[in-house]
Amino acid sequence: MIFVTHALPVNEPGQPLITRDALWDGLVRKAENALPFVPAITDCTVTARHGETVFDRDIVLQGEQFTERITLERPYRVVFSRIAGPVLGTIANEIEGDSSEELTLRFSFALVVAGEPGGSAGEQAHADRMTGMYQAAVAATLDAVRKIAAGAPV
Repeated sequence: MIFVTHALPVNEPGQPLITRDALWDGLVRKAENALPFVPAITDCTVTARHGETVFDRDIVLQGEQFTERITLERPYRVVFSRIAGPVLGTIANEIEGDSSEELTLRFSFALVVAGEPGGSAGEQAHADRMTGMYQAAVAATLDAVRKIAAGAPV
């Protein structure tokens, strides 16, 4: 199993101030349509709704198709459970910190690569390839939320 966690401060000098509510709204928008938030995703379609806080979406990530069940745990966490595709598991986007000055956005991943035994060289190679992409996704998500906060289109 691949475990990755990465956090970045939300508010940095010279950037628009992002409140917890604005960050939450950005994460919900990302869950609904990841394209402006994650450059590696080239298609994102909501396919089913299971109430107001759970829905399914199909994505294409680096040319591979996945189905994810999204659970919105307002106001702190969005959980993406991969239920179909070559890499299954859970991805969480979590808002940490009490005040706007202390906010961080943490992405955590616990994933299993189909056909690769845990701890194998193949699993490690996949983890190495994906870690940089996941870290870039955190930065791209924050950039998109900052654009929204500044009133720019994403």
